[in-house]
Amino acid sequence: MWGNTFLLSLRAIRRNLLRSFLTVLGIVIGVAAVVTMVTVGNGATRAVREQISSLGSNLLQIRPGQRLGPGGGTGAPAFKEADVDAIRDEVAGLKAVAPEVRSAVTVIANGKNWATTITGSNDQYFAASNWTLASGRIFNEDEQTAGAAVCVVGATIKRELFNNEDPVGQQVRIKSFSCEVIGTLASKGQAAMGMDQDDTIIVPLRTAQRRVIGNTRINTLLVSMDDGVDSEAVTASLSTLLRERRKLADGQENNFNVLDTAQIAATLSGTTQLMTSLLGAVAAVSLLVGGIGIMNIMLVSVTERTREIGVRLAIGAFEREVLLQFLIEAVVLSSLGGLVGLVLATLASLGLTSLLGVPYGFNASVNLLAFGFSAAIGVVFGFMPARRAAQLDPIEALRHE
Repeated sequence: MWGNTFLLSLRAIRRNLLRSFLTVLGIVIGVAAVVTMVTVGNGATRAVREQISSLGSNLLQIRPGQRLGPGGGTGAPAFKEADVDAIRDEVAGLKAVAPEVRSAVTVIANGKNWATTITGSNDQYFAASNWTLASGRIFNEDEQTAGAAVCVVGATIKRELFNNEDPVGQQVRIKSFSCEVIGTLASKGQAAMGMDQDDTIIVPLRTAQRRVIGNTRINTLLVSMDDGVDSEAVTASLSTLLRERRKLADGQENNFNVLDTAQIAATLSGTTQLMTSLLGAVAAVSLLVGGIGIMNIMLVSVTERTREIGVRLAIGAFEREVLLQFLIEAVVLSSLGGLVGLVLATLASLGLTSLLGVPYGFNASVNLLAFGFSAAIGVVFGFMPARRAAQLDPIEALRHE
């Protein structure tokens, strides 16, 4: 019975191919929209997490001032090298502690010039900021103490000034002094807000202070924590230590702020996930519209095939068989629309993720859920027309013109 009913349903669908195609179009668009929005949204969330993690693992950034942003550090004293040593010695659970000073400069090498950013720090900066070496080495203790003219360059500097050739041993002119390239960094790519992380040159802290910036102010401390360490406990210890070193009395507000990159990642990820859910919910409305379209067409089909239904009932067909036939037609239409929608969603997701530069990840649960929902729509919206067909009076159906 099941096989015969299924064949009858397929023949009925085939008799009106154009109408069947237009009926499933709403389901196709709905499934494709939902799966595409969720896939692209998940890719954006993953991209945000990767960009934040590229700044450093378990990283805390400490800056002068009560808040971030323009004017937040006005009047607040800068940090000192002694603060770095104190944090390293007195706060437990830390992997690396590094000062950071930055300055925008134009550098020259091989007859080319390039506007970039000079970063001054110590040898722990590379671990704190999650940098890995592509070639050469980082500066040693003696070079840091002496403020030697050595530097490690990013992948963008290597490409723009050295045509992607290994620059180790060559010279880069920074302002009024020449700096020997002792190492190159592996590429990180773009960070949040489109910043090119590879467009950087890293020199010892004292080299940057004496020869580039002209003062000993340290405006950022980078603190990388060991895996599994409670960031809130470390933040509390840092705040207590820095308040003591900066001689803040009880009741005075901190004149520094501690930024946890993990919290930034969680906040941004939560925002993108919320937007993904919202877009998915909006796209899911088209699935309901498609279901209403299926119900409408099935009601028309029942009216058109009233005499056929009457003949079947008159020669002994059971009501459940007629009900099953029309229900299968609705489910086949919605399921076919779901399958086509999944194919279109995969193609659209691949294109959009490539265009937006976010990673593509096939989510089996989302695809199965969308397909299952499309099939369920066939059952829900096809039941009323199928029940109406099954309850027709055979005599009245045979009289129908």
